Amino acid sequence: MGDLSKLPNIGAKCEKRLTRVGIKSAEELKRIGSREAFIKLYFLEGDTCFNTLCALEGAIQGKRWHDLSDESKTDLKKFYVEVTRNMKED
Repeated sequence: MGDLSKLPNIGAKCEKRLTRVGIKSAEELKRIGSREAFIKLYFLEGDTCFNTLCALEGAIQGKRWHDLSDESKTDLKKFYVEVTRNMKED
């Protein structure tokens, strides 16, 4: 395992998923952000869930996704709904 799995919310399975989409380090995840990382995973897997998006954001912020602010969760939910709706229409 690399340094991704040292982040909160990122276990071995998630690290493998991120590596498959070209995100190989914690620095890379932080650079591209949770939203871009989520889009990459969604294109690869097609069924990436909202909790994954929250986990990625929590990892970037250095906290468990359950501890994200309500405002962050609301913003992420809006993004998730928009992205998944648009991708299903395409």
